[in-house]
Amino acid sequence: MADTLQQDRAEIVASLQQLDIRLRWLSSWMVHNATHIRPKRDGIKVGGHQASCASMTAIMAALYFHALRPQDKVAVKPHAGPVLHAIHYLLGQQSCEQMQRFRGLGGVQSYPSRTKDAIPVDFSTGSVGLGVAVTAFSSLVQDYLVAHGQVRAEDAGRMIALMGDAELDEGNIYECLIEGYKHDLRNCWWIVDYNRQSLDSTTADRMFRRFDDIFETCGWRVVTLKYGKLQREAFTRPGGKTIEEWIDNCPNAEFAALTYQGGAAWRARLQADVGGKPHVGKLLDSYDDEALAALMTNLGGHCIETLIDAFDSADDDRPTLFIAYTVKGFGLPLAGHKDNHSGMMNVPQMEQFRASLGIVEGQEWEPWGGLGENAAAQLKGFVEATPFARKSREPVASAVPVPDRLPVPQGAEQSTQAAFGRILLDLAKSAEALADRIVTTAPDVTQTTNLGAFVNQRGVFRRQELADVFHKAKIPSAQKWSQHAAGQHIELGIAENNFFILLASLGLAAPHFGTRLLPVGTVYDPFIARGLDALNYGCYQDARFLLIGTPSGLTLAPEGGAHQSINTPLIAMGQPNLTYFEPAYADELALMMRWSFDHMQQADGGSVYLRLTTRSIPQMARDNDGWEADALDGGYWLRRPAEGAEAAIVFTGAVAPEALAAWEQLSEDLPGLGLLNVTSPDLLHRGWSARRASRWGGGADDASHVERLLSVLAPGAGLVTVLDGAPSALSWLGGVTGLRVSPLGVDRFGQTGDLPDLYHTYRLDSDAIVEAAAELFLGH
Repeated sequence: MADTLQQDRAEIVASLQQLDIRLRWLSSWMVHNATHIRPKRDGIKVGGHQASCASMTAIMAALYFHALRPQDKVAVKPHAGPVLHAIHYLLGQQSCEQMQRFRGLGGVQSYPSRTKDAIPVDFSTGSVGLGVAVTAFSSLVQDYLVAHGQVRAEDAGRMIALMGDAELDEGNIYECLIEGYKHDLRNCWWIVDYNRQSLDSTTADRMFRRFDDIFETCGWRVVTLKYGKLQREAFTRPGGKTIEEWIDNCPNAEFAALTYQGGAAWRARLQADVGGKPHVGKLLDSYDDEALAALMTNLGGHCIETLIDAFDSADDDRPTLFIAYTVKGFGLPLAGHKDNHSGMMNVPQMEQFRASLGIVEGQEWEPWGGLGENAAAQLKGFVEATPFARKSREPVASAVPVPDRLPVPQGAEQSTQAAFGRILLDLAKSAEALADRIVTTAPDVTQTTNLGAFVNQRGVFRRQELADVFHKAKIPSAQKWSQHAAGQHIELGIAENNFFILLASLGLAAPHFGTRLLPVGTVYDPFIARGLDALNYGCYQDARFLLIGTPSGLTLAPEGGAHQSINTPLIAMGQPNLTYFEPAYADELALMMRWSFDHMQQADGGSVYLRLTTRSIPQMARDNDGWEADALDGGYWLRRPAEGAEAAIVFTGAVAPEALAAWEQLSEDLPGLGLLNVTSPDLLHRGWSARRASRWGGGADDASHVERLLSVLAPGAGLVTVLDGAPSALSWLGGVTGLRVSPLGVDRFGQTGDLPDLYHTYRLDSDAIVEAAAELFLGH
């Protein structure tokens, strides 16, 4: 039996070693083809990362073809994207044509992309570090779904990140690490390709020795794979201990330089440093230069046996950091050179590499080229029998029914932030299926963004129930947050980057786990900018969530400039896969929230951002619901202008009372004056741009919504636009039909004060609107 097991292991190791070589070849050839063979019409370098791929091929061969199970999910190091495509090519899930078009239109993307690559991609990666942190939050989402009965505990998978060691310089990783510790992170592996070379240089020696302490303090198991089997065997021989100590003390830069120089350089350096010590000379003499170079670079991250033993040993749910020592560019003539990050093999070097593998010229794209018929069939069968080969495409999650209408909170005066909290509370108290799939989260601003009532009703998610000490002691508090496995709010510390990555992870529950969640996250509007990279990351991979930015603008008067947002409307208008609304009234908000919950589930949908305010304003009496469709398209006439009117006031959000007061004051002097409520500058601009693009492309020539709205005005009419934000969010309206515009808004940092003072100082009050109108419309 032992002999059989040994034979099986030997066959597994041999097959994985062959796959390591296949992946190194295919990933290198993919980059080479794009750079040196495919015609370049623009003369611009295509680029690629052959060295970064080569340092990962053994790790990814051992992971994908040995350790991975169908339910596991992986975020691949961005620069190792070609290796991922090579893996799927060997599995028959990637086409040769796609790989031949690497970094070309319609071909393999530069970095793994959920939405643009044809192969299954669990997580988009590209922005350094975010593909690491997302795996921790996806593990938390999986725990949530297990606790809520949406995923079976026995089906839980590992969330795995493959990263370069330079990514450990990213601060967002440590923010994530701390949050993971708070939530008792499980089922998460981070595998570090420790090649000790970043884009500009070799990495610092002393810092890496601290990572064990950092991760172990946060509850992680740290497994260091420094030496391969050849090295460990050599260390047991006379003189071997001396060589081991020399390697341990060799600076990263010197190790890299010697790797690039090769066996003769290794021999000369070792002879000079430790050759006079007992047995070392004899040990070195037992290797020729080629074998000595192979020995010195036989690090743990390139040794299949070391890798599979390490992966097999981590058979529980404890989060694990694997530090796999590697050589950047391993197996290539670029190995070890400090400039190899973006460097690539030239044509003669690639020819030599091809010949060394026995690949016939013209058969470079053959999946099993150079192996021979029997070996190719055997390796192909090995690949097809691996657990990962049984992984199916992403599941299709059922839609969650959305009510035809959401209740509008009652009250003659309301703020949109308060109305938001009351709408969510009404849902929480209801028996709607929608309410059970809502998950809320906030970066330590749950109470101050009006999520508290929902949390009181539905509880905080925690795998182990935690008693409310204040409630037990009968101490009065509005915060009655029971913490238990059925809770529907995930509380975070004050780190916006974590907040957005968690929203992204929750918003990917449908494709990842086959069950749909409807995440709602609240954050102070100015602090959206703190997590902007992570927000973009979530939108890029088409995660679906509802973002509430509140309170916003100068309207948060006493808080001062540090808490007053200015450019968030522009951020939202420029962000793909995110639709921005800014309601002025509670009934608008209810309408938009209902639309958002539906839009988040549509095949062509996306995420939604609602910019809200704490300012309580008189609500609008409605005669009918005819305004609703226009509001959802981006704007409606609150006071419809006369046909051919010469002027209109345009507003968004919290400044509605000032715009209405100015309209009332001006309407006597300007008969037929219109008052346009722009509920979404984003949708109006998007519709206008799409219409123009459609015309250029020979599509339908239907007018956009904003064109229809403004068509009632006379040619050359004037607009005064006003919002509590950057004026350019509305000033573009003048370009739609050639209208004159006087834009009001905020283009400098705010300060403390009361609302009348700030609105007057920053020209947002009714007097400013009237003055702008008088200058524009009346000529004085």
